[in-house]
Amino acid sequence: MKIKLKMVRPSHDQDNNEDKPNSTSNSTTTTTTVDNKKTSFHTGISNGLIDTVGETPLIKIESLSKATGCTILGKAEYMNPGGSPKDRVAKSIILDGEKQGKLIAGKTTIVEATAGSTGISLAMFGKSRGYNVELYIPDNVSKEKVDLLEMLGAKINIVPIVGMNNASHFMHCAYQRCLVDKSTFYANQFDNISNFNAHFYGTAKEIWQQTNGKIDGFVCAAGTGGTLGGISNYLKSRSSNIETWLIDPPGSGLYSLVNTGVIFDVRDRLVVDKFGPRSFYEGVGVNRKTENFAKAVLNGAFQGTEQEGVDMAHYLLRNDGLFLGGSSALNCAGAVKLARKLGPGKTIVTVLCDQGHRYTSRLYNKDWLAENDLTPTILDYNSLDFIK
Repeated sequence: MKIKLKMVRPSHDQDNNEDKPNSTSNSTTTTTTVDNKKTSFHTGISNGLIDTVGETPLIKIESLSKATGCTILGKAEYMNPGGSPKDRVAKSIILDGEKQGKLIAGKTTIVEATAGSTGISLAMFGKSRGYNVELYIPDNVSKEKVDLLEMLGAKINIVPIVGMNNASHFMHCAYQRCLVDKSTFYANQFDNISNFNAHFYGTAKEIWQQTNGKIDGFVCAAGTGGTLGGISNYLKSRSSNIETWLIDPPGSGLYSLVNTGVIFDVRDRLVVDKFGPRSFYEGVGVNRKTENFAKAVLNGAFQGTEQEGVDMAHYLLRNDGLFLGGSSALNCAGAVKLARKLGPGKTIVTVLCDQGHRYTSRLYNKDWLAENDLTPTILDYNSLDFIK
């Protein structure tokens, strides 16, 4: 039995402006082509680094569009100043924290549990506004991200991957750190609704405007759930006809949650509780329903494999010149799966989270791929047969 996660209208002061979603809209959707003249990026002078976040391009991915008969568009979130959609989240969390009086420049340390990208964004924006940043990171994060975080001046604590029921889980470590030090601020990206709001009022609205409302489907993976929650909720409020889907990696329980209402089959839970979700994908896939994911409005979920992500990354690099990270490649695999489900002539949007330069030691390293039995299997770079 498939379930739809309950739609919850956001509570935010921006909800009082003219951009309030129309929850009764039943507009029809058709194939669209991006008009470059209507695609905006930053012009003029911005008030500091934090003011440069958002308004990212929407890119037509030619190879996937041609192969599926659909218009497949990627929201180029890697063009944010910190190189990922987590810039939106960090900006929203910091500005809301300041508004609530919880952040004091020169005194407060921002603490977070992160797979890297949110930490990069928090370190950049936190430093620019006078805050120290301390991060708890699982040990499967790429060396490139760790090196960058240290270069940005964040204090790094690397902890082993364990299940959520283990007190040493990186999220529990960050929370405990804040309990014993009142000069800290727990960013809490997984359950802080500032995350959801950043995408509901920002990313989703931009997608709607850039496609002129002509969109048939949206798909992406989820970690905190903020991106999928915010975008799916907004798009569904604009048109109930839009199909919104999750693509879930190995080791995550969200596919099961969406399609059956429970996180894991009992046998799967025993494995994940002991070892945690072990996958080369970083920042996506969890084994609990976060407050942000709870706001998602979904039609269903797909599962993606590690091999599909590796193959897609190398396929896009070869055919489109897109040098993407693992979660971006997984999202594109999800876009192909959704295109096949909806049929030709549809417009499908996904998120291009970050670029491949953060993963050169793994995703684009022949030796690492061979050691982990993930050598690309593509025989024909004109075919998407590697997506099951």
